[in-house]
Amino acid sequence: MLCPKCKRLMRPEAASKRWVCSACGTSTKMGGGGVVTHSEPKAKQMTVISEKIATNPTAKEECPKCGNDTAFWVLRQTRGADEPETRIFECTKCGNKWREYQ
Repeated sequence: MLCPKCKRLMRPEAASKRWVCSACGTSTKMGGGGVVTHSEPKAKQMTVISEKIATNPTAKEECPKCGNDTAFWVLRQTRGADEPETRIFECTKCGNKWREYQ
């Protein structure tokens, strides 16, 4: 509820069943039986994904570690804006990562 005098937010005062403005001290009677409730926020749930989901595109690149011929790739701007981006590969078999500068 907003204060009728200063238009600031009023706080409920459960003991006196009134709304009280913390800025100017104005108080008004609560409507609707004067019930003030408080609820705790719901606990946040976290989902843990144990398997690796392939979302990046793949390319025919040989892994220098295991020799697999398929790798995921992504482009990242690792240097200045006037320099070309860096292509980062990740082997689909062993997970080894390496870079290719252009």
